[in-house]
Amino acid sequence: MKLANPAPLGLFGFALTTWLLSMVNAGLLPGTTVPLVLAMAFAFGGTAQFCAGLMEMTKGNTFGFTAFCSYGAFWWSFALFVQFFAATVTAPAVGWYLLVWGAFTFFMWIGTFALNRALFLIFLALWITFVLLALGNLLGMPICGKLGGYGGLITAILAFYLGAAEIINEAHGKTVLPIGATAAAAMPAGLRA
Repeated sequence: MKLANPAPLGLFGFALTTWLLSMVNAGLLPGTTVPLVLAMAFAFGGTAQFCAGLMEMTKGNTFGFTAFCSYGAFWWSFALFVQFFAATVTAPAVGWYLLVWGAFTFFMWIGTFALNRALFLIFLALWITFVLLALGNLLGMPICGKLGGYGGLITAILAFYLGAAEIINEAHGKTVLPIGATAAAAMPAGLRA
């Protein structure tokens, strides 16, 4: 039995939720739309992405398992935090929350060096986004948060592109995103583009 490729589900769950939140962070959507972001974070960014990670585990893809389950859990923690705990937490504490996710993302980015360029760029953009958002909270600099919002939009667009490439590759048997043959051979199937 051929298993479905879970990467597009995880990538789209990540991309769409990041896209919405980043529009709020960049000031393109008002803060009143955050409940919509939370709903997306619980359902698609969190649950669907976590499920994709579990499917990557059954395929033996440690990178995909770790990435999708971790960022799925991030979205759950973000939604729970905003919904239930945000009123009593200081901005510097939120900055540290974002900074530890930035540190995690930095090491995941290093893991992409042997994978494809799209993943490399997604994790690079995400790492920079987390750092900018963290600095905005730690230093009280709203401009960093706004720049982080734009960084998140870039991250979301890159993840959306890779998810779309995965779907097109599966449906049409083409390689939309060219990568070197050596890298492609070494890459887990769910993360080939």
